[in-house]
Amino acid sequence: MTKTIVSSNYNFPGQRSIYKGKVRDVYNIEDKYLLMVVSDRISAFDVVLPKGIPFKGQVLNQIAAKFLDATSNIVPNWKIATPDPTVTFGHKCQPFPVEMIVRAYLTGSSWRTYKSGKREICGIRIPDGMKEHQKFDHPIITPTTKAEQGRHDEDISREEIISTGLVSEEDYNLLEKYTMEVFLRGSEIASKHGLILVDTKYEFGKKDGRIYLIDEINTPDSSRYFYAEGYQERFDKGLPQKQLSKEFVREWLMANGFQGQSGQVVPEMDEKFVNEVSERYIELYENITGEKFIRADISNVPERIETNCRNFLKSFSI
Repeated sequence: MTKTIVSSNYNFPGQRSIYKGKVRDVYNIEDKYLLMVVSDRISAFDVVLPKGIPFKGQVLNQIAAKFLDATSNIVPNWKIATPDPTVTFGHKCQPFPVEMIVRAYLTGSSWRTYKSGKREICGIRIPDGMKEHQKFDHPIITPTTKAEQGRHDEDISREEIISTGLVSEEDYNLLEKYTMEVFLRGSEIASKHGLILVDTKYEFGKKDGRIYLIDEINTPDSSRYFYAEGYQERFDKGLPQKQLSKEFVREWLMANGFQGQSGQVVPEMDEKFVNEVSERYIELYENITGEKFIRADISNVPERIETNCRNFLKSFSI
């Protein structure tokens, strides 16, 4: 029995290359399409933890698929099909070298920057007197460069992106438009389920002269959610907000003496903890989508994925 997939090395028809990220293994098919396997790997503090989390890949893949479908009338996206619960198949696009981060609240890294005394983030002025977790008058876009693997992304302003030629002004205006519209749609959906979409990141690419939304969107790995109930009371009292994200994994690691620093050892992940994380991810899915999570067969995940993908590629006209 192989209940998780933590590594893959398939050889699919038409396969040209494989790219392995922290969580996703991406197969280039005929230089036209991508077959993205969302593994059960989990990372924190830029470190991939030693054990996979059952159903985590399915949770992330299916949340992203739902939001891609829900925003496809705003901007075209790369998704064509989901041949397996943990796999998305779609268009291969040329990615823009920036990530579009949108924030509706002063929290996380933006709060840390603000607390240090800075009043400008990515060229955007932030007013004095704001508090942690306070809502902005309007959501702001704070882009970052897309760093090479192993390096951190860096904040960059709209003006710098255009003046350095990273993205043309025409394309960047569209990226901002799509980013805000997709975020607002995600916020509306979250609100229906008693959640606040606090901040998130989107990636875009280009294919045949057209801009596409790519990669995952609005998942708990790329986004931060607050519970709407109790938000105002907690904010008024200066209390931490109840979050829907993988923050609980970071908290467990910190409580066990690990923050990704040199010389620190990842604590032992026993079966009890692994199962707790799995259940929390399923809880995330049900809260974010408002739907019951249907557990896929995990008696042999790698074999299931290979069978489903091969059958799909056979039926799909590449």
